Amino acid sequence: MDAIQQHLLDTYRAARLGEPAPPPPGRHDRRTLRDLYHHWLTHPPTRHQPARGHSSPSGV
Repeated sequence: MDAIQQHLLDTYRAARLGEPAPPPPGRHDRRTLRDLYHHWLTHPPTRHQPARGHSSPSGV
């Protein structure tokens, strides 16, 4: 089932239950991407390098 089909099903269920319809898919994508980008700028990813001389998690 794709996003449009799920939205139609959710809209139908909401109408049957007398609830407000859900927002259409993709409505908040731009804001979400902007928030993720802002988070990336304020919390840059770090590279984790294991210390030398330690064994790997598998013990090999």
